[in-house]
Amino acid sequence: MSDYKLLIDGKLVDGASTMEVVNPATEQVLAICPRGSEQQMDQAVKAAKAAFPAWSRRKVEERRAMLMTLADRIEARQEELARLLTEEQGKPIAEATAEIIYSGAFIRSMASLDLQVKTLEDNETRRVEVHRLPLGVVGAIIPWNFPVLLLTFKVPAALIAGNTVVIKPAPTTPLTSLRLGEIMAEIFPPGVVNIVTDQNDLGAYLTQHPDVAKISFTGSSATGKKVMAAAASTLKRITLELGGNDAAIVLPGADPETVAPGIFGGAFMNAGQVCLAIKRAYVHESIYDQVVDRLAALANAAVVDSGLHQGTTIGPLQNRMQYEKIKDYLEVARKDGRIVAGGEVEDRPGYFIRPTIVADIDDTSRLVAEEQFGPVLPVVKYADPEDALKRANASPWGLGGSVWGSDRQKAREIALQMETGTAWINKHLDFGPNIPFGGAKQSGLGVELAEEGLAEFTQVHVINEAL
Repeated sequence: MSDYKLLIDGKLVDGASTMEVVNPATEQVLAICPRGSEQQMDQAVKAAKAAFPAWSRRKVEERRAMLMTLADRIEARQEELARLLTEEQGKPIAEATAEIIYSGAFIRSMASLDLQVKTLEDNETRRVEVHRLPLGVVGAIIPWNFPVLLLTFKVPAALIAGNTVVIKPAPTTPLTSLRLGEIMAEIFPPGVVNIVTDQNDLGAYLTQHPDVAKISFTGSSATGKKVMAAAASTLKRITLELGGNDAAIVLPGADPETVAPGIFGGAFMNAGQVCLAIKRAYVHESIYDQVVDRLAALANAAVVDSGLHQGTTIGPLQNRMQYEKIKDYLEVARKDGRIVAGGEVEDRPGYFIRPTIVADIDDTSRLVAEEQFGPVLPVVKYADPEDALKRANASPWGLGGSVWGSDRQKAREIALQMETGTAWINKHLDFGPNIPFGGAKQSGLGVELAEEGLAEFTQVHVINEAL
């Protein structure tokens, strides 16, 4: 059997069956992984439910200390975890190392928070307090693009608030989560944290389970709608961090030499497989050609290779399904626009596609209107900034967006009107555990991170006392 184990009720156990995990850089089997069953998912939920009363009554200082220990242990195994993350996810080792480092920092930041009792009134007739109580069992459904970091968006907040957790990793990137499970088994009491893998067949079971009080899901908007529908049967609390089609608006007067590297980095980090990545760039006609040329030069200079190889800047797509999807978008790019860099599928094993810049394309193309989630960036020419803003806001998604330009007042004016959860000015993909993160429109419900995100794992409980 595999040396990877599920974590259920404090025990590391085999799955009911096994499944293969593929290295996206080689298309070879990386590991044999345990695959959980409905019965095992039910055991995990029951264990979390049984552990909840004692865990929720523990002093917050004790819960905090355990989370800080978790951060210490992750950092101590940074090199091992980063390599494993690159092998199963594909991202360059430098990005994987950063993800592990940031994960430790996010755990520490969320663990340091404390939702204090708020006193609304305290007079001669009554005292009114607002408490924040834990919900119970939280189901955390993790995607494949940032399998460690996005776990730390959810689990530390759930635990510090007094909830217990059942984690369901993505089936193509379960290995780092299971290694974290080994660490967690040594730190937390049995049942407080559980990890059960699947082949995308247990998500509905977890979401509909009557003993699960909340689902925290990160993934596509289509799946998020299914999660929301399934949660309705018991009116579960839900947090949905879904897809995005982030627009970058480059204003007239912007310096192409300054703007292009920022846009390129914001579009192609993790091979473009970032919910908050720039998915379309609107560039003013006065500087359009210069920005396109500079983006093309950056794309041509990118080193596309295995994430374990020194100097690699862009790794493979994470899985074959996404790889085939991006190949289809390349055909759309050839039909609807002009490919000025990239556009090629690497002729070798692995899900490699060179970063692609597409010019002379408009909003009627699927490449602009849809979330491609890969290394293909359409660059759209515009004449009027207000028109560019209108076109950016026309999307059904509203996760993030950015405005680039030397006129800070105009950039701020545009940013304030972007229908997004986050709007950056002269940067993109800048976030942190102390900054609330959430989407507008079909990009999600609720907020993660910061005190606002912590509050999502709690129930408002008002004490209204006669004096």
